[in-house]
Amino acid sequence: TMQSSGHRFRDVEHHPLLADNDTYDSSSSSSSSSEADMAERVWFIRDGCGMVCAIMTWLLVVYADFVVTFVMLLPSKDFWYSVINGVLFNCLAVLALSSHLRTMLTDPGAVPKGNATKEYMDNLQLKPGEVIYKCPKCCSIKPERAHHCSICKRCIRKMDHHCPWVNNCVGEKNQRFFVLFTMYIALISAHALVLCGFQFFSCVRGQWTECSDFSPPVTVILMIFLCLEGFLFLTFTAVMFGTQIHSICNDETEIERLKSEKPTWERRLRWEGMKSVFGGQPSLLWINPFAGFRIRRLLLRGKKGGPEFSV
Repeated sequence: TMQSSGHRFRDVEHHPLLADNDTYDSSSSSSSSSEADMAERVWFIRDGCGMVCAIMTWLLVVYADFVVTFVMLLPSKDFWYSVINGVLFNCLAVLALSSHLRTMLTDPGAVPKGNATKEYMDNLQLKPGEVIYKCPKCCSIKPERAHHCSICKRCIRKMDHHCPWVNNCVGEKNQRFFVLFTMYIALISAHALVLCGFQFFSCVRGQWTECSDFSPPVTVILMIFLCLEGFLFLTFTAVMFGTQIHSICNDETEIERLKSEKPTWERRLRWEGMKSVFGGQPSLLWINPFAGFRIRRLLLRGKKGGPEFSV
C-alpha cells in the first residue's frame, strides 16, 4: 500500500470500489482524450484462436444458407414456399452476421490503459483515506465491476465473459449485440432444422427423384451435416441466450456469479436491467443490430495501439 494525495492506492486485481459512473475533468486529463479517440475507433482483438472461430462462424452460416437455398428451396416446385422461406432465412442470416460484427467490432467497455497516474487520481477528487484499486496488469484504475481479460489485455467494465466465437469480450457496451447474435443464430438453426425435416419427407415420398439438383448421396450428406450443425448451434445459442437474459434480469455478470461476488452495487429491477442493456423503452430497436451504427466511424483512421486498431 502506498500513500498518495491523501488516499490509499492498492495494486489488486479484484473488488474495486470506484464506481462505473465516476468521472474526472476531461479538460485537463489525457485519459479523457484517449477515451474519445477509442469511441471513434473500430475495436478488434488480434487473437489467433478468436479470429479462426469468428471466421468459422461466418463459414458455417454461409454453408447453411447455401444448403437451404440451393439444395432445398430453389429445386422446390412450390414457388411461394421457396420465396417465403428463402427471404425469411436470409434475413435472419443477415441479422445474425450483423450482430456478430457489431459484437466483435464494438469496444466492450475497456478501461483506459495506463490511467493510474498522479494527474488522473488528483482529478478524481477522492476523499482523504478513500481506497481505490489499480490493475497491475494494464496499469489502470479499476471501476466497480470491472475485470481484467487476459486475452484482450484490458480491464472491461461489467465483463461477462470472453467469447472466442465473436473474438471479443462481452461487456457493458456490446452485451446487447451478443444477445441478438445468439438469438438470431438460434432462430436460423431452428428454421434450418424444420426445412430439413420437410425436405427429407419430400424426398422420401418422391423416392429422391427431382427433389434436388444434386445427386441423392450428395443431397443426403449436405442435409445431414446441416442437421448436425443446426442442432449443435441451436442448443448452444439457446442456452447462451437464456443465460444472458437471466444475467441481465438479475443484474449480475457470469464472472460475478461464478465467483459468488456479493453485490456492492444497487441491483436494478429486472425490467430496468433489460432497458439498461437494450436502451430505452421496448421497441423494434431492441432487436435491430444496426441501431446506433455510424458509417463515419469506419472511415476514420487512427494509430494502432494495444490489442485494438482503427480502420
